[in-house]
Amino acid sequence: MRTTDVSLVPYITLREGEEAAPANLIIASEWPGKFPRLRYVDEGREDRDVRGVLWARCSHTRRDERGMPTGKPRWKLMHPSRQRETMQELRCQVCVKPARTALGFIFLAGPDDYDRDASSIITGQPPVCRRHVRAAAALCPHLDSRPMVFLARSAPLYGVHGTLYGYGPDGIQVIATPDHPLPYGHPNLPTALASQLVRRLNSFRLVDLDELLQELAPEAA
Repeated sequence: MRTTDVSLVPYITLREGEEAAPANLIIASEWPGKFPRLRYVDEGREDRDVRGVLWARCSHTRRDERGMPTGKPRWKLMHPSRQRETMQELRCQVCVKPARTALGFIFLAGPDDYDRDASSIITGQPPVCRRHVRAAAALCPHLDSRPMVFLARSAPLYGVHGTLYGYGPDGIQVIATPDHPLPYGHPNLPTALASQLVRRLNSFRLVDLDELLQELAPEAA
């Protein structure tokens, strides 16, 4: 497939009308003697990930008959909860179906994002399935239709991208936005508000996109 359906929009893409929810944040202990951490006043179980980190809230547009978000895409942005969902469950960022292939998981990155000799890669881009790998490469402006393609056997959870909060003159406010993801276990995570889930690719190989699709061709037969 050399062309892509212009109506195709990756599941993780933020849509017009989807906006950050009001913060209503506090820093407090859940019970006496417990270390204080960032919390929502009306926090629910879905507000934290599997490692207990608090996540940014964002509204959702209505879903279409396929269960996909609607609204004009904001191409350079990812919806935090949909990014978290696909990365946590290793589902395709385009169609939300399981991303595992017979050869492993396919992760894409911009053409200049990483050193080609790197032995370990940290990424916030959810994987793609075989069917949508070329479409994802063409649709994402950052990938520029010439992505680095990583075929990974191992991609354990690493941590999160997020914003750090603390007390300031106006109460609870942003005090830092780290350039790099914070690994799980980092001492700053109790007061972090996450926006992207990050995995580390440990066992992988860098491959050519066309060659990869040829290798995977029997799987589609």
